Amino acid sequence: MADHQESSLTLPSAPASVGLARRHALEVLAGWGLPAESGIAESVRLIVSELATNAVQHTGGRSPTFTVELRLDRDEVLAVGVTDSHPRRPRRLAAAVQQDNGRGMVIVRFLAAEAGGRLSVVPTAAGGKTVWIRVPWKVAVP
Repeated sequence: MADHQESSLTLPSAPASVGLARRHALEVLAGWGLPAESGIAESVRLIVSELATNAVQHTGGRSPTFTVELRLDRDEVLAVGVTDSHPRRPRRLAAAVQQDNGRGMVIVRFLAAEAGGRLSVVPTAAGGKTVWIRVPWKVAVP
């Protein structure tokens, strides 16, 4: 098996793309040997859904597309990233505002931590950002 596997999919910043991003991530992970019913697959599904939704909703039309990336390094670390071209970093909203929305990044951070991983936000050369989640890969790869 290769030391490194990766997959990338760029989609239009539209609500319908969130489901496509989620399905793509699950299909790639299944191809890498992660059962769809596993806890980590469910966490990745939720993480991709939240990050893709953020890329669609919170870029103010300044990001016509977003990209979902999945990387598996040496069968040890799974990295999931969502890139958009808006420079603003995700931020936590005040509790009063969170009544209707604003919980996405809290959920993403929790899911990453629960899986033994972490979240980072990395600026892109084009002025946007990638939100990365890195979690241990605990799957016996065929």
